[in-house]
Amino acid sequence: MTHRLADNGKLNVLTCKTALGLLLALIMAGCGANVVLDSPSIPTPLVVKIPASVALRIPVEFESYIHEEEVIGREEWSINLGRSNAALFTQLFGFMFDKVTVIGPDDDATLLDIDALVEPSIDAFEFSVPNQSKTESFAVWIRYRINVFDKEGIEVASWPVSAYGKSQTTTLGGSNALRRAAILAMRDAAALMIMQLDKSTGISLLAEDSEEPSAAAPLAADANESPSDSESQSISLRGTEDDAI
Repeated sequence: MTHRLADNGKLNVLTCKTALGLLLALIMAGCGANVVLDSPSIPTPLVVKIPASVALRIPVEFESYIHEEEVIGREEWSINLGRSNAALFTQLFGFMFDKVTVIGPDDDATLLDIDALVEPSIDAFEFSVPNQSKTESFAVWIRYRINVFDKEGIEVASWPVSAYGKSQTTTLGGSNALRRAAILAMRDAAALMIMQLDKSTGISLLAEDSEEPSAAAPLAADANESPSDSESQSISLRGTEDDAI
């Protein structure tokens, strides 16, 4: 009888250890989060629109982009950019060009009366959490690629755009802080595109009326006479953490 009680004691200890192990596994599995981004808001930029008619093609993988990653072997994070990418580019290009037509991945842009076709994609998405950086910040890096085609469908430019956003965790939970950092990165990309898209891709040269020098002259004059405008525009678009969401 004594031996049976001892055996039962051992079984109870093993059972407790097993239950404790399962509990710890569940806790560790729940350390990460699913982060879904809302559409970012871009302040109306004070820029002269590029005199061009542009088609914006949104690829399926761009519109439904999800980044999944296991951090330091225990935190599972899923970051769903969802429609935020499509909304960002649609709003941004509406500010930048005279006319923008959003088309689907299977639409034939050569049938449209346009000057250029733009197709964005994501080359890379990275993020860091506080226990990686040993800080109280979440950080996000996004590298977009802007592919530009003429109206015949011939690629004329492929421009990488790297952007960065960071958010503190002092007043926010992890999911909200990471969401805010991602939105700030997207707004950083928008600021860079407004300042450098035409210079880096030459998209205005594809416009039918680009041969008229008077159309481009005011833009060049403004850029030379007011360099501080570009800096203030960049700050305005990138924003602060208070207005990121």
